[in-house]
Amino acid sequence: METTKSTGKYWLYFFLSLIGMILMLIFKAEYFWLLLPLVVTFFAKAMDLL
Repeated sequence: METTKSTGKYWLYFFLSLIGMILMLIFKAEYFWLLLPLVVTFFAKAMDLL
């Protein structure tokens, strides 16, 4: 029997970090890359790739 992982919290973290990255692009474009690792990591965890 397969067990499924709950990825709901990772989707929430992904969208919050994506919103943060978009806000950084609007207000401080030179620092948006600081949130890039969070966006990529939480997207991969939400897709259950990691």
